[in-house]
Amino acid sequence: MKLLSVNLGRPQAVPYTDQPEGLTGIDKRPADGPVRVAAPGPKGVGASGLAGDAVCDTRHHGGDDQAVYAVAREDLDDWERELGRTLANGAFGENLTTEGLDISGARIGERWRIGSTVVLEVTCGRIPCRTFQGHLGEKGWVKRFTQKGAPGAYLRVIEPGEIQAGDPIEIVHRPDHDVTVALEFRAGTTDRSLLPRLLAAGTALHPESLAAARKYAETYAG
Repeated sequence: MKLLSVNLGRPQAVPYTDQPEGLTGIDKRPADGPVRVAAPGPKGVGASGLAGDAVCDTRHHGGDDQAVYAVAREDLDDWERELGRTLANGAFGENLTTEGLDISGARIGERWRIGSTVVLEVTCGRIPCRTFQGHLGEKGWVKRFTQKGAPGAYLRVIEPGEIQAGDPIEIVHRPDHDVTVALEFRAGTTDRSLLPRLLAAGTALHPESLAAARKYAETYAG
C-alpha cells in the first residue's frame, strides 16, 4: 500500500458552485515535493489539512473531521473504464491518491500511517455535490456516483507531519466493529434504515453522521 500522489488545489472561479464568491478548490493537481499535514481547526473555521491546499466552501467542506480526502487509484481506474475517459490523480478533488488500499472497505476509526510521521483516521465517506458534478462535467453525476457506492474517505489528522508521493501506507489500527466507509455512505444516502448500525463506530464517526444516526435511532426505536 502506498501513496501515489498528494494533490493540492488553488481557488478558482467557476459557474457551477453555490459558494458565495463562486470559488472552488476542487481542481487538485499532484504536488512536486513534501506537503505538511496538520489538523486545520473546527468545521466552518478550519479548511484543508494540507498546506497549500484550498477549501473554499467551509460551510460544507474542510475542518478537523474532513481534513484530508483520499481516493483509491483502483476506483479511478474503474471509473475510467466506465466513463471512457482518462482520470488523472486528483480528478475527484482528492488530496491523496492511493494504491493497494481498500478505501471503501476501510472501517470508521481505522488509522493509517503514511510515511514516517503522519497518522490519519477515517471518519466518513464523501457525499457528492453539484460542484463535483460540474467539475467532472458528467450529466447525472451525483446520482451515478451515489449508486456506485465507492465514495472515498475523509480523514482527521491524529499525528501531523509531512507526506509525499511514494510514501508507504500502513494500517496501524483497525476497529473491531463492522462499520465501513461504504456502509456509512449508504446509510447517509440511499438506505437510512442502516443509520443505527453506525452507532457501533462511536465518536470515531464524523460528528454529523453520528448525530444523524442517533436521531434516527431515537425516532424509530421500538
